[in-house]
Parts: sequence; structure tokens; C-alpha cells
Amino acid sequence: MSSDTAVPSPEDKYIDWSLFTPALALLLALVFKDNTAAWAGVILGAALLVGVLASVHHAEVVAARVGEPFGAVVLALAVTVIELGLIVSIMLGAQPEPTLVRDAIHAVVVLVLHGLAGLCIVVGALKHREQEFHTQGAQAYLTVLLPMVSVTLILPNHTVSSPGPYYSGAQLAFVSICCLLLWLAFTFVQTVRNRDHFIPPRRKRGGATTNPRPTTRAALIALGLLLIALAAVVLLAKAVSPFIQHGVAAIDAPPSLVGVIVAAIVLLPEATTAVRAALADQLQTSINLALGSAVASIGLTVPTVAVIAWWTDHPLELGVSEGGAILLGLSFLMAMITYGIGRASLLSGVVHLILLCMWLAFLVAP
Repeated sequence: MSSDTAVPSPEDKYIDWSLFTPALALLLALVFKDNTAAWAGVILGAALLVGVLASVHHAEVVAARVGEPFGAVVLALAVTVIELGLIVSIMLGAQPEPTLVRDAIHAVVVLVLHGLAGLCIVVGALKHREQEFHTQGAQAYLTVLLPMVSVTLILPNHTVSSPGPYYSGAQLAFVSICCLLLWLAFTFVQTVRNRDHFIPPRRKRGGATTNPRPTTRAALIALGLLLIALAAVVLLAKAVSPFIQHGVAAIDAPPSLVGVIVAAIVLLPEATTAVRAALADQLQTSINLALGSAVASIGLTVPTVAVIAWWTDHPLELGVSEGGAILLGLSFLMAMITYGIGRASLLSGVVHLILLCMWLAFLVAP
């Protein structure tokens, strides 16, 4: 018997349970999109999660085919489309939230810097003690992410052209172009100029095994299913958004919790991929996925939402509170310490998770 018969083919590994889930999610979106009953909301919410999971799964197949660092870009783009679907559906809904973009981006940044990064560091440290990564790659993310967060979430509070935490139309257009240019410049560096800074360092461990790379056929199938799944997610987001808003209002929670829920839905499937990478001693991949999501979230979401807001004349309240700005500064300070030495320990992961709990506590009880 040849060795090939004992190893599953790439199609068997990558194109499995999720062959029909995108079509199922799309069908449910079309059938129940106008149903306002509570039971329909449960079905639509479950279908949305299935669609998000299927989208990220098929994006992972494409990412596995193209390899790092292009794979992280593919996943970040898929996650950004999902986030845009949720944000825009609520923006254009019956109860628009002018702070939704701010709350969602703020939540993505904090959940990535503390929640996802901290969880990956902790699980990786418990299994492998300390894990290595390229400081140049990790700090490149922070180099781009810090000015993006500053001009998007903090600077609007300190301009005089518009009162309050708002940009004028010209300012919002300029900031959107800057965010897009920062994302494009970073993507060029990540995929062309300094690719080696984002590729996981080789570890000298005997008996290490790698997953088989999917074939071109499997990747093309996954790409088609990814497009179907993303279409289903966009339709489901429009149907589910009123249920999310009503649920938050029913429990008398702050409206900013809607943005946190959007961010959590978007990041949940990618978080599982990042944790699996950390368990496999590939913390660099976890960092690429986590921080890449935040960079793409701002670099692509802000310009797109700004165009929609201008077209529909929806106000965008972007500036965070003074306490939120302080916690963001603390978040980046801790991130620069964590990613500045090339090795992550259990202590740094625990600190990140505690900072996440602190942010959530002050969000619920400001």
C-alpha cells in the first residue's frame, strides 16, 4: 500500500462539512428576511453565525492555498466584508445608530489587542511556555494601527470645525483617504516588500508536521462558496440587526453594546483560527490574524462607511469618551511592550485579558 492512500486528500480535508452551509444560510436569509417574530430572530441569528463560520472557513482554505502572508490578507478582507454588512445594515435600518461605527471599531481594536491576543498568548504559553515571533512584523501592525485609531477615535473630539465628536465632511473624507492609504501601504509591505517579517519563524523541533496544502481545485471551490457565504451574511445581517438592537434595549444595556456584539460576531470564527495557530506554536500567524483584522477593519470600513454616510446623509459620531481614550492609550502601551521583545510569556497574556475585563466592566457600568 502506498503512503498516499493513508493520507486524506486536500479536498477531503478542506472541502467537507461546509459544502452546503453557504447555500443553506442564503436560503434562510431569503425565506425569513421579513419575519419579525422572535422565533424567526433565533433562526436568523443561528443562520448568521453559520454563515460567518462558513465564510471564514472557506477564506481559510483560500488562505492556506496562497500561503502567508497573503493568507492573513484574505482572512482580513473576508472579516471586513462581514463587519461592513452588519454595520451598514444597522446604519440604514429603522433605528440608525450614529455611534455604531465608533463602537464597533473601538470594540474590534480592544478585543484584538487584549482579548484575542491575550487568549492566544495564554493558551500558547500553557502548552509551549514561551513562543517566538518577528518583532518587525508585530510592530509594523502597531505602527499603522496607532495613527489609524488616533485619527478615527480620538482626534474628532479635538477639532473645531464641527461641535462634539464629529468630523466635518471634508475632514471625514481626508481621514478616510488617509486610513485607506495606510492600509494599502501596509499591505504592500506585508505581501511584497518585507514578506519575511510576517512569516512564522521556523522552530527547531523534531517530528513537526504540517497540514497538506489545498489544491487549486479545492481553493477555487472554496472561493466560490466564500462569495455565496458572504452574500448570505450581508442579507442575514440586515435581517438580524433589528433583533440585536431590540435585545440590547430590552436588557437596558448601553447602546454601545451593539457595537461590541457586532465586533464579537465578526471576530469569533477568526479567533478560533488564531487560537489553533497558537496551540500549534505559530504565534506569528495568530498575531497576523488578530492585528490584521484591526488594521483592515479601520482601513477599509471607515472609508466605505464614510461614503455611505455622505450618500445617505447619516451623521457619524466617531470620537470616544475621555476614559475610552485613556484605555486605548494604555492598550497600545501594553501592546508595544508585549510585541517589542519577540517572545510572549504567560504574564503578558494574563495582563491583556485583565485589561479586556477592565474595559468591559467600564463599558457596562460607565
